[in-house]
Amino acid sequence: MLFPLLNYISSSSISNCMTSEIFPFHGELISRKEKESLMGQHACVCWFTGLSGSGKSTLVKALERRLFEHGYISVVLDGDNLRHNINKDLAFSEADRNENIRRAASLAKLMIDNGIIVLCSFVSPMKHMRSLAAEIIGAEDFLEIYLSTSLDVCEARDVKGLYLKARKGEIPDFTGIHAPYETPEAPFMQLDTEGKNEQDCLEEIWSAILPVLEKEVNI
Repeated sequence: MLFPLLNYISSSSISNCMTSEIFPFHGELISRKEKESLMGQHACVCWFTGLSGSGKSTLVKALERRLFEHGYISVVLDGDNLRHNINKDLAFSEADRNENIRRAASLAKLMIDNGIIVLCSFVSPMKHMRSLAAEIIGAEDFLEIYLSTSLDVCEARDVKGLYLKARKGEIPDFTGIHAPYETPEAPFMQLDTEGKNEQDCLEEIWSAILPVLEKEVNI
């Protein structure tokens, strides 16, 4: 009796079952608004962009600590770290860089849908890359924070030694040296870190994003 029963369950029957049973389940999940209310925060993505050495990773880490100290739930997505795990199969071709951003933005979208604040640190040099991220995440939740620190200052810092390697030809297509960086036209916030310490920069960012975090949430 088992085999006739299995034969009766055709692929179309399975497809219908998936359509009627699995897909509608998403509508029954706990909503983002409910999770935001529980955590007392409005989820958003703070997307830090700028040249290598502009201060992205440093300020993202400082902002994560500030959020934690004030009771906010956040997560950091850093370009360098992601390339050691989920994006370790990607190189630095145009296609791979686009895919790097697409995956990061998709992760960020999943997290904000669960009420979590996401802090992203990606050079994301081209406008179309950042537009893709904003499209995936949702323009209303995408806070583009442009660190406009000049190439001269970033190269003088050279905290990772990348500019030196790029100048020697060891790193091809390095942004700012061999590859362009397209300036954001209307970022949520623009900040030049030259001549400013970490604390001063953090305070400026905090003042800008705090009203967004508290949006429509009674804290």
